[in-house]
Amino acid sequence: MSSDERGDIHALIGIMARLRDPEGGCPWDRKQDFASIAPYTVEEAYEVADAIDRGDMDDLRGELGDLLLQVVFHARMAEEAGHFAFGDVVAAICDKMVSRHPHVFGDAEVTDAESQTREWEEHKRRERKARGETDGSALAGVSRGMPEWMRAVKLQDRAARTGFDWPGPGPVIEKLHEEIDEVRAELDAVAAGPDDAAARDRLEEEIGDLLFVAANLARHARVDVGSALRRANLKFERRFRAMEALAEGDGKSLAELPLRAHEAYWARVKLGEGTDQ
Repeated sequence: MSSDERGDIHALIGIMARLRDPEGGCPWDRKQDFASIAPYTVEEAYEVADAIDRGDMDDLRGELGDLLLQVVFHARMAEEAGHFAFGDVVAAICDKMVSRHPHVFGDAEVTDAESQTREWEEHKRRERKARGETDGSALAGVSRGMPEWMRAVKLQDRAARTGFDWPGPGPVIEKLHEEIDEVRAELDAVAAGPDDAAARDRLEEEIGDLLFVAANLARHARVDVGSALRRANLKFERRFRAMEALAEGDGKSLAELPLRAHEAYWARVKLGEGTDQ
């Protein structure tokens, strides 16, 4: 297969059809269904985001290919079941992009990105209504399939469009302190009755409230929650690995050391980074 042929989407569609062939295909690929493939689809989307975060364009090229494969895989299974084919997926998204951008493909006018976002959401609302969906809530259409931190921000954004929102980050920080106090109270209750299922349930609820408010604080600060968490995770991983290296250099293992030794290594790592954060 030439490089030109490999660059043709039809080549990928053909490869997937071959992999799913009941007579000569791959046993693993033939065994899969929508539910079994869905986790891989989500994983590949995160790997695309990771490559972007790292600024690795070679890796991004590969990860985008992996994500595209997921689309082709789902479309192939749908075609086998008589639902739709890959071409129908492409046609549907082309129609959607044109209809949702009347300021580009029509005569409508949009002044800025924020007003475009509002118009986009309004267009989706009209589409849901046209499909006969009866949920008229401002929160309608916020998918339960997305990560919960993302769904929290989506719900908050939708509610804010009705005016149900704090005026700025200040009151959100006050609410955050309030939620921390409530978590402390439930932690005390669990400590007093570790076998109390109701207390543990309340603790989970209060920690959920705390995380929800933290997501709202990020929204008000115009900080992407996912990006902020990725940075925090990367920073923790970098520092912990540096702690392990320091301990190994001292001929020790972190797992064998007390917490005060861990804290000392952590402080050394931060000092080496020239930061106190």
